[in-house]
Amino acid sequence: MADKLNYTRQSLLHETDLLVVYREPVAPPKPAPGQPGTHSDFTPVEPEIFIAVLSDSHILAFNGHVDLGTGIRTALAQIVAEEMNVPFDGVTMVLGHPFDVPNQGPTIASATIQITAEPLRLAAAQAREYLLTLAARHFATEPSLLICQDGYLQPNDKHHPPVSYGQLLRGSRHALLLADSAPLKDASHYTLVGKSTARVDIPHKATGELTFVHDLRLPGMLHGRVVRPPYTGHDNGDFIGTSLITVDESSVAHLPGVVSVVVIGDFVGVVAEREEQAANAARQLKVKWRPVKGLPSLDNIEQALLGLPSEERLLLNEGDTEQALADAHQRINRHYIWPFQLHGSLGPSCSVADAQEGAIHVWSGTQNPHSLRTDLSRLTGLDEGVITITRMEASGCYGRNCADDVGADAVLLSQAVGRPVRVQLTREQEHVWEPKGAAQIMQIQGGLNDDGSPAAYQFRSRYPSNSAPTLALLLTGAVPPIDIPFQMGDRTSVPPYRYPHRQILCEDVPTLVRASWLRGVSALPNTFAHESYIDELAYLAGVDPVDYRLRYLNDNRASELVEALAERAKWRPGIANANPRKEADWLYGRGFAYAQYVHSKFPGFGAALAAWVVELRVNVKSGRIVVEQLYVGQDAGLMVNPAGVRHQVHGNVIQMLSRTLKERVMFEDGLPTSKEWGGYPVLRFSELPPIDVMLLDRQELPPLGVGESTALPGAPAIANALFDATGVRFNKPPFTPETVRDTLSAQAHSPMEAIG
Repeated sequence: MADKLNYTRQSLLHETDLLVVYREPVAPPKPAPGQPGTHSDFTPVEPEIFIAVLSDSHILAFNGHVDLGTGIRTALAQIVAEEMNVPFDGVTMVLGHPFDVPNQGPTIASATIQITAEPLRLAAAQAREYLLTLAARHFATEPSLLICQDGYLQPNDKHHPPVSYGQLLRGSRHALLLADSAPLKDASHYTLVGKSTARVDIPHKATGELTFVHDLRLPGMLHGRVVRPPYTGHDNGDFIGTSLITVDESSVAHLPGVVSVVVIGDFVGVVAEREEQAANAARQLKVKWRPVKGLPSLDNIEQALLGLPSEERLLLNEGDTEQALADAHQRINRHYIWPFQLHGSLGPSCSVADAQEGAIHVWSGTQNPHSLRTDLSRLTGLDEGVITITRMEASGCYGRNCADDVGADAVLLSQAVGRPVRVQLTREQEHVWEPKGAAQIMQIQGGLNDDGSPAAYQFRSRYPSNSAPTLALLLTGAVPPIDIPFQMGDRTSVPPYRYPHRQILCEDVPTLVRASWLRGVSALPNTFAHESYIDELAYLAGVDPVDYRLRYLNDNRASELVEALAERAKWRPGIANANPRKEADWLYGRGFAYAQYVHSKFPGFGAALAAWVVELRVNVKSGRIVVEQLYVGQDAGLMVNPAGVRHQVHGNVIQMLSRTLKERVMFEDGLPTSKEWGGYPVLRFSELPPIDVMLLDRQELPPLGVGESTALPGAPAIANALFDATGVRFNKPPFTPETVRDTLSAQAHSPMEAIG
């Protein structure tokens, strides 16, 4: 019989002495609501399992998402253990392996607990009710007269010894089709959900057990390195897949350990016995490429964005915005620019592939196991049914980094040599070739009425992105480099405030460089614009920025969070920049911002609510910013694991500080030049301020996604604090010392130009 450590899918589907809750396969597979599909024509023929109760009463639970270091393996196990009334360690989560788990789309959108956990919770509750029915039959009583605790059932009079789940299952096979509803446990009865629980993934990492794909070694494994084309970081243009002229294999034939040089279109790689031999061969391999022509000029990102052809989508149109703008007492038009940024994975991507006898096994750090399997099918021509993806831990990706790219690289090299091949990207390859977090421009036309209330709000967002096809598909010519805009610029495009007349538009545009989703996607830049603008309205209306927001917030829940954080931070009401504190060359300021992360294609779905209070000082001569104190508030509804949520919030805040103060991809001649950490600096530990986190207790409400929400108010809160300190609006992160000096200088010479 299968056990928790040594089960097979077939044993779960066919053996006795167990209970399985499943759903029938669907073709094409349906991901979670609001998430992209895998564009696959693969038709699964076997059921998708959500819950398996084994003969020893241990529970296997299956979810299609992966744990990206966020702790969802722990939180999902809490949900299952809670619904099934078993100890936490009585549940083992199986995540991300396509043949084992339901296809629930990529692990994105902060959607795991909020959305993809719901079928799992339902399956667990359904299994519990079925076991109660079996126990009632066993004891010849009614289910309502039974106690269900710690994986055992017995009559509540306790005159009979308890019976375990496993005992009830013996001698038969029990299979339940996932129901549309089941009696879920009321939150008031939770004993595990809502309690801080130690993450199950940390001990293995702390003790050096095999966890990360980088550490995997297989018998007979070789090592590979790839040589990328000169059109660095681009995936659109006639030169894609057609630029290679020659590869001189003799240039490395004399090097020790070299096994093969692999050339397919513009894909070039070397395979050697040892890793350092492969790296040396890749450096010395003589490759001749055609000159790259037609790259976009990226010296001025704003100009480059505005020069792209666009397709306008009208998302929302309420009232008569044009007339309201014409009648406004004061017109206020602004634009805000967001830079290209890196995912900045601390460890370059790595993968191992074993292509043998018409089948492929890939060990990968992907966040998209089902999508990767589809891409490898397109790359190799093999059916998805013979491609196995084993998902392992990797360095944090925060979105679409090079994890899928390196998996495909490893497959091509393994196919060429007929042995397992491990491919490790270099730091430079990871930085310059990863699909960048897209630059973005937001344009607002609005104004104030004579009583200081908002007159109207016209918002335009322009976000260049495509689906960032897996690189090997493009380099080998398996798919053409067709740049179809990905409609991802509309996240949190609607502000949370009441504007009597508003028009929200999204301009879908092709890429400037290879770009895809990065934590916060377009919601983060859109929020930067919304919150910078409402702060300016408050100032021009002569009202405290927190009070002004509270006047026009649409949601009582949002107002409660804003009020609670203002109280926590001891916010002192007043008009911004009315009386800034100054000491020598330092100016001091405080800023506020609020947002709810709304993900997926418009109208999308709302995740957690978040707000920031930032206290900082800025040196007017050097431009240096020192964040002295942060207060961060979040309302995530039910928190399955409050400790895990707090970890998420802290990590998100630290990353957001770095992105706001430091991070920007630099370009030269249309190519990214941020090749290492010296060219792409990130926040240092010594620069971290004290972070006060306030998590609202909303355990009676449904859970909301927390993976990205906390970041959204960060940049505008810092920009608003800078205004409070300097009287100057900052519309273009990152706020580096150079940016601060230039903006202050521009304000001195031309006030309106400095703020857009």
